[in-house]
Amino acid sequence: MLVLVAPGQGAQTPGFLTPWLELPGAADRLAAWSDAIGLDLVHYGTEADADAIRDTAVAQPLLVAAGLLSASALGDVAPGAVAGHSVGEITAAVFAGVLEESAALSLVRTRGLAMAEAAAVTRTGMAALLGGDPEVTVPHLEKLGLTPANMNGAGQIVAAGTAEQIEALVADMPEGVRRVVPLQVAGAFHTHHMAPAVDRLAEAAKALAPADPKIDYVSNRDGARVSSGAEVLERLVGQVANPVRWDLCMETFKELGVTALVEVCPGGTLTGIAKRALPGVKTLALKTPDHLDAARALIADHA
Repeated sequence: MLVLVAPGQGAQTPGFLTPWLELPGAADRLAAWSDAIGLDLVHYGTEADADAIRDTAVAQPLLVAAGLLSASALGDVAPGAVAGHSVGEITAAVFAGVLEESAALSLVRTRGLAMAEAAAVTRTGMAALLGGDPEVTVPHLEKLGLTPANMNGAGQIVAAGTAEQIEALVADMPEGVRRVVPLQVAGAFHTHHMAPAVDRLAEAAKALAPADPKIDYVSNRDGARVSSGAEVLERLVGQVANPVRWDLCMETFKELGVTALVEVCPGGTLTGIAKRALPGVKTLALKTPDHLDAARALIADHA
């Protein structure tokens, strides 16, 4: 059984879309999306530097566009389930048939702008903890006033909070944690700091008409399979200010009998976690079009 997944913020790198725009029709498609949402995705995906694409208002639409572009290059794919990490959930909603591409890009443009504004209120950030036991780590984070914003599984937790709280974590690591790595993101995503963005996203969601998923859609909230399009959309809105439970998503993949996992562009993060948390499962990350043939072969064997 094949699972198709989409990465979240932080996966982007300067110029990562350049080779994808060499595919027939890709540049025109990206240019049309750029015009529709008022953001030059071609520039940011090919020419902009790391600081420019770290901007939440840029990174989020760029990631969704990249996921859609790379997935379409695979041709017809029939995965058993789809999921996305954080903003990747919007990409996954398109894969599942819940949202049309134009609706997804409009929604993620609003999401990125709203979260960027919320992040500007207080100096906040996120940091990955390497190693440690969640039963020890989570209480320690809460003691410091931090939120375990991403429970990624395979021993990885991402903490989020104010800059001062992150600094305190670096100085006072939980027992068993080998290292704390501050992430190149612009705010404490999936925490109460993002509450102002929820209202804006909820208002934007009122204009959408979601369809029910055609395939299993696995939610970040709790790893549940969601069968209602309206509920998928409601979860997309609320997830902005609540932790990502990718660990529970992977537990659901196991229950569904996953045998292969393909991560759309810019792939790498989720396949890396899967290699540790889902032993025996074949994984492939779409980084460039050079990986398309291998992905198609894997899909043919497992979809």
